[in-house]
Amino acid sequence: MITPDGPIGPGLGEGLPGGAPRRAPGPTHYVLTEDTPVYVISVAAELSGLHPQTLRQYDRLGLVCPDRTAGRGRRYSARDIQQLREVQRLSQDEGINLAGIKRIIELENQVTALQSRVAELADALDGAASALQQREAAVHASYRRDLVPYQQVQQSSALVVWRPKR
Repeated sequence: MITPDGPIGPGLGEGLPGGAPRRAPGPTHYVLTEDTPVYVISVAAELSGLHPQTLRQYDRLGLVCPDRTAGRGRRYSARDIQQLREVQRLSQDEGINLAGIKRIIELENQVTALQSRVAELADALDGAASALQQREAAVHASYRRDLVPYQQVQQSSALVVWRPKR
């Protein structure tokens, strides 16, 4: 678990003797997302229910790509743990081989990217439609107000020019 006092929990610092928490070096404010790489391989293996060697194999095959430290150690995020669990589910419950799972993951990533692109294009379309409406309103506002069409009940029509007195 990450707290404002620093990382505390399995694999991230158990604390000092006497119960005092261990503080991480650097800033004391952390912003964690599900993509933040915080778990070492032993913790990731425990959280995913897999053996560390299995995680290494999945990394070699490109099924899960954890971040690396400067010393080349693997650091897994919550999203990586979730992906490991999904790989395990597809393999064990669905009977899909690892090559098939890799293809499924690639296709899911492609769908996500395409959905993001569709959302971007929809936003751009909304912006263009709004700009067009503003330009149309500006054109209507620029119409001359001194020309007023006049219609008579009979078949002839006339144009009446109104000129304000100065």
